Amino acid sequence: MKGLARKVGIGIAICALALLVQSVFLYLLGARVNTTLSIPVGLYWRVSEPVEKGAYVMFCPPPVEVFDQAKRRGYLGAGFCPGGYGYIMKQVAGVTDDQVEIGNDGVRINGRLLDMSAPLQADAGGRTMPRFQADRYVLSEHQLLLMGDSNPRSFDARYFGPVQRGQVKDVVTPVFTWGKPSKPER
Repeated sequence: MKGLARKVGIGIAICALALLVQSVFLYLLGARVNTTLSIPVGLYWRVSEPVEKGAYVMFCPPPVEVFDQAKRRGYLGAGFCPGGYGYIMKQVAGVTDDQVEIGNDGVRINGRLLDMSAPLQADAGGRTMPRFQADRYVLSEHQLLLMGDSNPRSFDARYFGPVQRGQVKDVVTPVFTWGKPSKPER
């Protein structure tokens, strides 16, 4: 019986190692997995497409207080970005020269109210949410407005505001996902 248990243990270890090696290989080739509800959960692939409205992107948040707070509260995971943050995946909702308004009713881009964009007053733990307030803000050529498109509870630009284009690491496209995104008009 001990021999059988040892063989099973060795087999499981070999399978786990093979899975790890395969995962690293697929990551190097361009596979990305989203497990959050901000955009549809599933498998994405890194592509060589421009960062434009409607694209899904992976970005490193800047090491500023709003992201420090988000990490402490569990909205963001730890990772290899400056500040110890993990990558975040969002959809590009606003680009150069877009006029952004963030108010109590939600986020407007060029006057159009985005679905599921009303900011929450508090998180699930009852803590007050941070808020980026913009009566009228025009995005520069270096800025993007990144939003979740699948969940009204997404931690996105309504809380942290615009990000710099240079923070975007990859443009990704869905391969196999669950959930229904709401694409912004181009």
